[in-house]
Amino acid sequence: MAENGLHFDRAGNPRMVDVTGKALTARTASARGEILLGPAAMEALGAPAKGPVEATAVIAGIQAAKRTWELVPLCHPLPLDGVDVSFHEKEGALECTCTVRGRAGTGYEMEALTGVSVALLTVYDMLKAVDRGMVIRDIRLISKTGGKSGDWSRPR
Repeated sequence: MAENGLHFDRAGNPRMVDVTGKALTARTASARGEILLGPAAMEALGAPAKGPVEATAVIAGIQAAKRTWELVPLCHPLPLDGVDVSFHEKEGALECTCTVRGRAGTGYEMEALTGVSVALLTVYDMLKAVDRGMVIRDIRLISKTGGKSGDWSRPR
């Protein structure tokens, strides 16, 4: 087994990084992204034909964060103590933030990024009948806390 913390062993074969020796610590990760909406999609947010867009997308984002390990091949299945998904309307866009909390031997960055991605995809799915030109963009990690590498925040 390689001890380099990479997803490949010394022979170049893929592997799941062994975190057995890492301390279980409280950790968080927050990610953000947005979907650009045309006027018809913005209007449909208030009276969507398929149901409450933001509420459905929140549930989808939470579910996705919980199942990240099933979607990303070398991701660890992590215990999640909390997942918050929220939306903020901006001019011509809907911004989504996902924050994940838990205690584990590795971080929650992938869970937060997956939560945001699937929440935004759900918005697209629910509004595509009125605007197929929507654009999902700028999905990025905003911050993370805990673990050996310590805290990190994206510079503003």
